[in-house]
Amino acid sequence: MAVTLVADDVRLYVPERDVESPVVTILVPSLNEELTIEAFLRWCHQGIAASGTSVEILIVDSSTDRTREIALANGARVLATPKRGLGRAYIDAIPYVRGKFIIMGDADCTYDFRVIKPYIDAYDAGAEFVMGSRFRGSIEPGAMPKLHRYFGTPLTTFILNTMFGSRYTDIHCGMRGITRDALERMEMSSQGWEYASEMVLKSVHMKLRTTEVPIDFLKDPEGRLSHMKRRGWMEPWRAGWMNLRAMLTYGVDFFLIKPGAAILLLGLLFLVPLTFGPFSIGALSFSLNTMLLAMVLATLGVSMLYSGMIASVLFDYSDTRQPWFDRIFAFNRTVAICLVAGLIGLLLAVPLVRTYIANGLSLRGVGIQTHHAVAGLWLITTSFQTFIFMLMIRALGVVLPKRASAAMTTRRGELEKRSVRLSTERL
Repeated sequence: MAVTLVADDVRLYVPERDVESPVVTILVPSLNEELTIEAFLRWCHQGIAASGTSVEILIVDSSTDRTREIALANGARVLATPKRGLGRAYIDAIPYVRGKFIIMGDADCTYDFRVIKPYIDAYDAGAEFVMGSRFRGSIEPGAMPKLHRYFGTPLTTFILNTMFGSRYTDIHCGMRGITRDALERMEMSSQGWEYASEMVLKSVHMKLRTTEVPIDFLKDPEGRLSHMKRRGWMEPWRAGWMNLRAMLTYGVDFFLIKPGAAILLLGLLFLVPLTFGPFSIGALSFSLNTMLLAMVLATLGVSMLYSGMIASVLFDYSDTRQPWFDRIFAFNRTVAICLVAGLIGLLLAVPLVRTYIANGLSLRGVGIQTHHAVAGLWLITTSFQTFIFMLMIRALGVVLPKRASAAMTTRRGELEKRSVRLSTERL
C-alpha cells in the first residue's frame, strides 16, 4: 500500500517497494504522459540495473490523466504539484530528492534512460554538472525539427560559448545530470522553458566541474504530440526568446563589461587628444563636434563598465569579486582620486565659465577653452560615477553576506516547517 506525505500545496506518493538510501535520483517532470510513462519507467529500470547503483525515480506530476497511478504502479515516487511550469517543477522537487546526484529528462521516451551509466560514471569521476549532447550522439530522423537542429540550438549554443568561453555542443539538451548540492546552491528561479539556459549559465558562473556525454535522441512515440506542438506554432519561438532572455539576464556582465571597455577606449582615443585642440589626420579633421561625441561614448563606456562590474559581483558564486573590487577601489584612495580628478575638471571648466559670464552669458566662438571645458566636464562626471560605484561595491559587501545568511536561514526554516507539517495518509 502506497503512502502519501502532505506538505503545503504538493503531495508525495511513495510506492510500496520504495528504494532505500538512493545515491542517484532520476528526476522527471510529467504532464499527461499516460501514453508513454509506463514504457519510460521500464527504460529507467533497465538503465538502473545496468548502472549497478542505487537509484530512485521521482516523477513531478501535474497531470489530469492516469500518469500518477501508472508511475506509482511501476515503482516511482510521484510528487503531485499544481501546473506551474517546467522550471518550477524542478524547484518544487528539490526538498524531496534523496540522491546526491540527479539525472533530469523527459518522460516522453525521446531521451534514452536505458543508458544512464555514462552520467553516473561522470559523477563518480568528479563531475558536478553532466550535459547530454544530442549532436555528439545521434538524432533519429524526425526527432528534432529542422529549425531547432540547424538554427535555434546551434545559434544559442554558439552565443553562450562566445560569451563565456565554454565548449558546449548542445545547451538545450534536456537530459542532464547535476549534484544535489550544486542544484541547491544555484537557487533556480526560472519557471518555464528558460530553466535550461539558466542552469547552464549558472553552472558557468559557479565554475562547476562539467563534462558532456553523447546521447541518442529519439522520435516521439506513435500517437504522442509533444508539448511544444500542443501549444501551437509560436511556442518554439517563445521558448527561444525566453532562453535568449535568460542569456541576457545571467550574462549581463558579458554584455556590459567588454562592450563598455571598448566604447570607453574608443571615446578616450578622441577625447584625450582633442582636449588640446582640433587636429587632422590626412584629409580628416577632428574638432569640437567629434569631441562631444567622444565624451558621450566615454561616459557611456564608464557607465556600462561599472554596471557590468556590479552585475558580476551579484552573479559571483565564488565570493571573490567583491573583495577584489573593494581592494582596487579602496575607500580613501578612491575618494582622493575622485576629488583630485573632479578638481582638475573644475579648473579646466573655469576659464570658459569666466568668459561666458564676461560676454554677457554668451559664447562668441569655439576656442581652446571650450575643448578644455568639455574634458573637464567628463572628468567631473566620471569622478562622480567612480565614487558612486565604489559606494555600491562597499554596500554589496555589507548586504550580500546578510542576504546569503538570510536565504540559508529561510531554507532551513522551510525544511523544518515541512518536517513538522508532514503527515501520512493511505492512498
